[in-house]
Amino acid sequence: MKTTTQIHTPDGARISKRLLNHWKHKFEVSQSESDFQIFMPEYHITLTPHADTLAVSIESQVEDLTHIQNVVLNHLNRMANQEFTAIWQ
Repeated sequence: MKTTTQIHTPDGARISKRLLNHWKHKFEVSQSESDFQIFMPEYHITLTPHADTLAVSIESQVEDLTHIQNVVLNHLNRMANQEFTAIWQ
């Protein structure tokens, strides 16, 4: 299963870096010039910052991704100190 969303923010790179640093003590993480990746046991999260948006992708063998969608969005909200809304597809 794969789910994606676009979060409207000009601070995508900063927020992604903060989340990567937050989770790096628990999970394997990776950073490249174009994206940030978090490897959880059941999920692979990719954060790709653009000029005005942050693309978020979650891949997993788990059928229902509702829980991890909420976890990722809540953590992004905390890292940004603001409330984002996301429409997952």
